[in-house]
Amino acid sequence: MLNISLSEQVQSFVEEQAKAEGFNSPHEYIYQLILREQARVAQQKRVEALLLEGLDSGKAIVATDDWWEQKRTQLIEQFQQSDA
Repeated sequence: MLNISLSEQVQSFVEEQAKAEGFNSPHEYIYQLILREQARVAQQKRVEALLLEGLDSGKAIVATDDWWEQKRTQLIEQFQQSDA
């Protein structure tokens, strides 16, 4: 168990938020905030891992406007072929 002391202003805010979001108690509200933060941190780590994987995936290219246009055209063609 964790006991946290809050100022009256923060306590009031937590109670108002808990009620507004339909929680039975401020404790449930705080618990859900912590769970959301855990999920956010896990998602951030996943994105960072994917970015690093992308950086390590091969030879670097220069993504010019022409490159993006070619990539866009290629993806549209692939999409159209998959619908056929």
